Amino acid sequence: MDVEATIAALDRGEVRVAEKVDGDWRVNEEAKAAILEYFRMRKVEPIEVGPFEYLDKIPLKHDHAERGVRVVPPATARYGSFLSPGVILMPSYVNIGAWVGANTMVDTWATVGSCAQIGADVHLAGGVGIGGVLEPVNARPVIVEDGAFIGSRSIVTEGCIVGEQAILGAGVVITASVPIIDVTGSEPVEHRGAVPPRAVVVPGVRQREFPAGGYGLPTPLIVGWRDESHDRMSLNDVLREFEIGT
Repeated sequence: MDVEATIAALDRGEVRVAEKVDGDWRVNEEAKAAILEYFRMRKVEPIEVGPFEYLDKIPLKHDHAERGVRVVPPATARYGSFLSPGVILMPSYVNIGAWVGANTMVDTWATVGSCAQIGADVHLAGGVGIGGVLEPVNARPVIVEDGAFIGSRSIVTEGCIVGEQAILGAGVVITASVPIIDVTGSEPVEHRGAVPPRAVVVPGVRQREFPAGGYGLPTPLIVGWRDESHDRMSLNDVLREFEIGT
């Protein structure tokens, strides 16, 4: 494995850590192994950017104008991540191995963790945390598919998937172990590790009994589904219809 060549290919978007093949997301273990080896190979060194000074192993991405990407200071994207044309980075962070699709907005103080795969036309609102999954090499990274909206201060971790056109309201936390409960029907339906496409999700609570008494645990709730009429509406109008804050 040529580590330097693999990282350069990740940086150009020619190689991805994970790709959808026949409807399923498949992990490129060799690419993840190259990232781990790259960290071992690199030494900490100063990086100067205008008045700012950093001390890190991984250099920063360059040539944003050539790639058609807008980067607002002090946004940071590490070398080995890929930003598609039309991406806007407000003051935010994109880690190595991440892939961000065309015309996606990474809003202020949002973070895109190592190897995360973010689709096209996605909005990661202010303070969103997309977790990084680098080890083990066969572990699926966090994936946000095309057209999804992730509301302010929401968190998606542990290799979870947010399906196409899904909406997470502000403050939703998606993890592999906590169920996502569809409450739109006569009986609750649980999903784990993946938000279904076009689902509208808000923070909720489920009651659990403990030796010390009953307490509520945070649980994402699916309270609706985007339909074709919503596709013709602005995102803000859709959010208002479902009474969701951004």
